[in-house]
Amino acid sequence: MESVLRPRLGIALGSGSARGWAHIGVLLALAEEGITPDFIAGCSMGAMVGAACAAGRLAQLEAWALSLDWRGVVGLLDLGLRGGLIKGDRLLNMFQGQFVECQFSDLRVPFAAVATELATGKELWLREGNVSGAVRASCTVPGLFPPVWRDGRYVVDGSVVNPIPVSLCRAMGAEVVIAVDLGSHMDRRFRLDPQPLRPTGSERRRLLSVLGSSKRSDIPPPPSIVDTLLGAIDVMQEKIAHARLVSEPPDVLLTPRLGLLGPFEYHRAAMAIGEGREAVGRMLPEIRAAVGV
Repeated sequence: MESVLRPRLGIALGSGSARGWAHIGVLLALAEEGITPDFIAGCSMGAMVGAACAAGRLAQLEAWALSLDWRGVVGLLDLGLRGGLIKGDRLLNMFQGQFVECQFSDLRVPFAAVATELATGKELWLREGNVSGAVRASCTVPGLFPPVWRDGRYVVDGSVVNPIPVSLCRAMGAEVVIAVDLGSHMDRRFRLDPQPLRPTGSERRRLLSVLGSSKRSDIPPPPSIVDTLLGAIDVMQEKIAHARLVSEPPDVLLTPRLGLLGPFEYHRAAMAIGEGREAVGRMLPEIRAAVGV
């Protein structure tokens, strides 16, 4: 009796700041069902989680994400007002040092990240060279992080052109694509009732003065600079993602229900990871039918 070969599976992990931790839950839940990708394409936080998975270090990334508290998150954000509000060195250096410091050719699973050439708006598919450098380029939210100089050009976040890289998965050779959209169940783009923050140290006070105010009043405070910037980018990404999903539909679309999870709430990884798992559970029959298991 001839064995039936399953179609080659690609997973497209979308952008979404702290909501990106949901990708960990998606990938772990799929693996527990015996469903492993032949290709991974990621954008922004999807690139960070996808690279860790492709390197065989997803469990380590999960453990680190679950260990984060608010102070740890603030400690990873370093001010830099030239080219972006945050330098990003601490966060990306941590990722580089602990999780993925290798070449694309060393990865266990073929992986690619999406970025955008700032000068031309061209979509870039990063599949060669240093992995952590590609992840950094894909995560460089314009205005928040300074653009990255790569291969003779300035590069910013891939979500500007392709927030959920289904097309990249297909180009890599995937016959079936599972895509993860982190923006479909976003209840609000900034909190109307922010909790008071208690920073320690002058650097954290300066950082929080940029990221948002802790003052209370009888009416909801206006969004901070970062909330305004990321809210506008979320609107853009949602519209672009919808258009691209219509023209380049995946075989299965997963939509974790992340509600009010804010862009900097990286310390709420347990909630996001759990929602990623739930998204797989809700669509498991469709996933099994698509991948042939």
